[in-house]
Amino acid sequence: MEQTIFAGVRGRRVGARRGNGRQIMSKTAMARALTGAAALMLVMAGAGQAQEPAAEPATQAAPPATEAAQTVKLGYLRTWEPTLALSVLNIPPEDIGVAGAEVGIADNNTTGSFMGQNFTMDVVTLKPGEDVAAATRTMLEAGIHYIVTDLSGPDTLAVAELAATADALVLNAGATDDSLRGADCRANMLHTAPSRAMLTDGLAQYLMWKQWREWALVAGEHPDDQKFADALKRSATKFGGKIVAEKLFEDKGGARATDSGQALVQRQIPVFLQDLPDHDVLLVADESEVFGSYVPWRNWIPRPVAGTAGLTPGSWHPAAEQWGGAQIQNRFVDAAGRRMESKDMQAWTAVRVIGEAASRTQSVDPATIDAYIKSPDFTVAAFKGQRLTFRDWDWQLRQPVLLGTEASVVSSSPQEGFLHQVSELDTLGIDEPETACDFGG
Repeated sequence: MEQTIFAGVRGRRVGARRGNGRQIMSKTAMARALTGAAALMLVMAGAGQAQEPAAEPATQAAPPATEAAQTVKLGYLRTWEPTLALSVLNIPPEDIGVAGAEVGIADNNTTGSFMGQNFTMDVVTLKPGEDVAAATRTMLEAGIHYIVTDLSGPDTLAVAELAATADALVLNAGATDDSLRGADCRANMLHTAPSRAMLTDGLAQYLMWKQWREWALVAGEHPDDQKFADALKRSATKFGGKIVAEKLFEDKGGARATDSGQALVQRQIPVFLQDLPDHDVLLVADESEVFGSYVPWRNWIPRPVAGTAGLTPGSWHPAAEQWGGAQIQNRFVDAAGRRMESKDMQAWTAVRVIGEAASRTQSVDPATIDAYIKSPDFTVAAFKGQRLTFRDWDWQLRQPVLLGTEASVVSSSPQEGFLHQVSELDTLGIDEPETACDFGG
């Protein structure tokens, strides 16, 4: 188990460093981050605005604190280890998610400096399969009330159940499992990560808007692949798409980076797909990274590819710059040395949820903050064109879904013409009348 501490605005890091041994932020980078975050405060102040334009840098320094700052402790619990991918460009960076949370802490402390509030974050990294219970108990015993997680679905649920015994709040920034918003929902578990249903609904809306109505589906055999495939099929039924054929890709292992690998793939993938009937789009469900990246440009019938390869849905995109997105991207690059990924944005948003609630209530009392987050008055700005809110039936954060290729953002859902009586964002994912979530009173 690796444990680090991000100590407020000072950028101090105690314990293990990242693999390249660099600090989280240089002094120059931290200064730029704080200036940008102060500008962000001006953007967030307009709760009624439909968009979030970049603000001019703030020049007024925070007044001297008249009393010691009150501290809000956050924990960040994740699993991570180096993983293989079909493309080296798709290997997640070691600081995925954590980097976004750290920028969020810096933003919270910029706001907090005006209000006598200080935010700290304790980061614990486990290897996949390690028990999350001990790390969770340690955080709770240390007085941490807010735990941001980037874990598997079962581990996220285990953390939420332990946290409930201490009336602590869990913010799921990693797991997309629909079950966590359904039968396995918990009253103390909020989700800044979108569900699979939201992701596939966002993709399906765009395909229907393009009038590409007939889809072929090829899915991997691993459990997460099948869950994504099920979500795609549900979205097809919901919006009127037709899945004309399905195929299962078996994971037989083998060397993916041999000298003859590309030649073999070029022959095998088209042959595997040649018996599919005609279709408008080929959907891929391969969260396990076994074959999906090999499909675009190698399919037998020349058609667009979408799903986990080709045109992919996400909560964010490294190329996103609309609605003031360039501002957060620039500050994130200064802090992390790379562009912001979906998990970074999900973790940043989770941390900002706490900071926004503390700022609005002018309180660090957990009960006060929790009540405000779950109230109809709560909103959070996240550079997505509108203020975001939580659904009170499953505590999922309403948010647009970005559709992009590796190089650019293609579109954003909800698409034009997909209407809802409450919020167009509720056309994405499981709506209230169909939810299986029951908080038990």
